[in-house]
Amino acid sequence: MQKPMKYLEKAVTVAAGAAWNVFDRLNQIHQNPSFTPKWSDKPLLKSYQKTKPPLGWPRTTDSLCPRCIPEIRQQIVDGKIPHEILLNDKVGEIKAQIIERDGQILMVKDCPIHGHFEDVMAIDTAFFKHLEDVFPGRDIRAHNDEKLHNHGTSTVKHGRGSVLTIDLTNRCNMMCDPCFMDANQVGFVHELSWEEIQTMLDNAISIKPRRQMSVQFSGGEPTLSPHFLKAVAYSRKVGYNSVQAATNGIEFAKSPEFCRESAKAGLRYAYLQFDGIGNAANSHRAVGNLFDVKLRAIENLHSAGVDIVPVTTIINGVNNEQVGHIIQFALDNPKKISFLSFQPVSFTGRDEAVTDERRAAQRYTLSHLALDVKNQVGMGEPTRDWFPISFMSTFSDWADLVHGPSADWGQLSCGCHPNCGIGMALMIDKETKEFAPVTAFLNAEQLSKDVARINDAGRGKSLSIFGISLAMLRNYDPFMAPSTFRLTDMLTKFDKCFGGTKRNYGKVTADRTEKDIEMRRQDRWNFLFIAGMWFQDLFNYDFRRTEQCIIPYATQEGEISFCAYNTGVGWRNIIEKMHMTASLTKWYEEHGRHEIFAGGKNVGLETTAHSLRLNDEHVAFGLQHDLDDKGIAKTAREEKTRARDAKLKQSAENARMAKLYREQVLKEKPADAGFVPLGSLGIAPAAPAKPKVEEREEVGSFGD
Repeated sequence: MQKPMKYLEKAVTVAAGAAWNVFDRLNQIHQNPSFTPKWSDKPLLKSYQKTKPPLGWPRTTDSLCPRCIPEIRQQIVDGKIPHEILLNDKVGEIKAQIIERDGQILMVKDCPIHGHFEDVMAIDTAFFKHLEDVFPGRDIRAHNDEKLHNHGTSTVKHGRGSVLTIDLTNRCNMMCDPCFMDANQVGFVHELSWEEIQTMLDNAISIKPRRQMSVQFSGGEPTLSPHFLKAVAYSRKVGYNSVQAATNGIEFAKSPEFCRESAKAGLRYAYLQFDGIGNAANSHRAVGNLFDVKLRAIENLHSAGVDIVPVTTIINGVNNEQVGHIIQFALDNPKKISFLSFQPVSFTGRDEAVTDERRAAQRYTLSHLALDVKNQVGMGEPTRDWFPISFMSTFSDWADLVHGPSADWGQLSCGCHPNCGIGMALMIDKETKEFAPVTAFLNAEQLSKDVARINDAGRGKSLSIFGISLAMLRNYDPFMAPSTFRLTDMLTKFDKCFGGTKRNYGKVTADRTEKDIEMRRQDRWNFLFIAGMWFQDLFNYDFRRTEQCIIPYATQEGEISFCAYNTGVGWRNIIEKMHMTASLTKWYEEHGRHEIFAGGKNVGLETTAHSLRLNDEHVAFGLQHDLDDKGIAKTAREEKTRARDAKLKQSAENARMAKLYREQVLKEKPADAGFVPLGSLGIAPAAPAKPKVEEREEVGSFGD
């Protein structure tokens, strides 16, 4: 029965193609002007009105010197120069060129003080070009935002963003390498008060354009904040449909009750740190049973109604061989995992002082990710199945058009630079686990062009829905889709995502219930989205990316792009010091020490039982040894230890050579030559002199 159905669907797609040609020709006559929605003071943009940053290569952009910036930042943190210098001057900025060399895309730049720097942007030029070619353009320019977006050349200029990040605390219950914020190492506590959290959330919804942003509470470990549950609940109250927690999962793994409380407060997603399959693959985080923690966290959270997004920091030579294992884990558990986020390592925080050797060995780009997925899983054509995540903004524009001018919020729009993030979607049958890349059976590039024409025409809801239905049908190949997948499934999935018909698939608004969650989960098809988000560091920094950041941080000094906050000029270091809650010593005196899991310590779990399906071979895979074989350090801590040991060894060698020189060349006798102990002559040695009081005090104060 399935094959005849596929032929019938093919006939429908052919008819839709003929109907589209007529519809599109008529639809372009006398296009309607764009309306100004309630959530913006500027009208919706036509596709041809969208601007783009300089793309292609060779090109020149504005970047930063990796050596100047840490020096200047430290002077600001130490109070030697005011932070306002960042608002008025182009501190540490240098020009950079994006070029092609030996089949790779590189960023090269020169500082007049510190010399030449270069780093890899992509190892596949065709893939890099594809991402930039299909970039649809920048979002509505940010406006009425002067109080929150005022950070000099680091200011966010386009769009409203997708995920508003709020660090509730810089305290953490782990000591990871890598860590972009250097948690537990800065000597003070920066923890937001309830009033500060409330103000940041209120401010965030005051500026335009007002997109349907997610709020992600982060840290440190956000669950350590006493205001975590209250912050989640307040976010839902003021209108954010998607509230997330970026977490290591420890507190969720330890307590099913805490998971239920979080879900009740309104937590929708847990962005769960997840570095690989098996405890060995997670061992670089220095927690003995960390994979068991992840599995229990997934089990507890899903049972409570919270969706899980495994988030993997990918480091070349450390865990890049885990890409395929993690994707297979998601394919084996489609009822529990519907999103994966891979984040190539950013050499910032603890890794900012990385050596050139380790940086070259560990650098991992979005092109690495696309090739690893193809090679390790056997699926995904880089230039067919991967797109910049900003590619979806054309479909968000369609939703904005259909929802009309009276909508309180705009559709979620991931309008970042094409070099920032990529995505590939799979359609998986939750029952049979059969899957296929969506772009294998749906011509996404042509569909996007068709939808842009519908948007430009600016018709009403009915015609726009009719138009996109024809566009989807004509770009669909039923023979490339999973065997049980139907045309109606595709149209339903699209409607569920963008809410065109207002059909009830289970609410996601603040008043959603357990029944709504179950209703959404009953869908037989899992739209598994595999994302790659590559945050910048000082070696590949590009201000054109910062300007259209979709993940701003809410802080006491306004909303700052993710990369400008965590790297770039380093607003995190400056703001956390400016608004320091207490020194570490004082905090411990008043609040005590929280438990930290490091050095191989295990997390105490009531049980390690779970219902997830695991591949035994992947669990037993063990450590990746690429860097060991090359003699390259894996972490900043190991790199520092090696440097210290090498320095001590060199000092000892220098002392030995100096001694030989004195003895062999200068013919000096050793200092102890001819020494006769006084005791052997019957003379008691003198008692050691007591240090003066002030000398003891001086030594004591230095030791403190």
